[in-house]
Amino acid sequence: MSGAYELRPIGRVESPLTDPADAPRQGDEGAPQAWLVFSPAVAAGLRDLRPGVEVLVLTWLDRARRDVLTVHPRGDRSRPEAGVFSTRSPHRPNPIGLHRVRVLAVDGLRLRVAGLEAVDGTPVLDVKPVLGPPDER
Repeated sequence: MSGAYELRPIGRVESPLTDPADAPRQGDEGAPQAWLVFSPAVAAGLRDLRPGVEVLVLTWLDRARRDVLTVHPRGDRSRPEAGVFSTRSPHRPNPIGLHRVRVLAVDGLRLRVAGLEAVDGTPVLDVKPVLGPPDER
């Protein structure tokens, strides 16, 4: 497999979390509210997002290591090492973060969200809806 792929951030995270070591492992483990701030170039893509909706936010974990293939799950050295692809570790060959969040407010190019464990300044790559049952899609 070869080739290069270009990813362009569409926004960034504004969060009180500034140090990855202080961030919860998952968003439902005490993550503070945060803002997603988007580029004006993607404004039309935000138009149908409303408070209360759940979305998946894909981020580029820009402070993660890219040379890691095995980890102790959740950083717990008492647990045996596991292949990184069976974990949610941020350290991986392509450090793409996946975060399920709830939109709390929409303010122009800004979305206030709950449940985001990403640190301040993390690039946002994409936002996708959380799908409901097949008959509601």
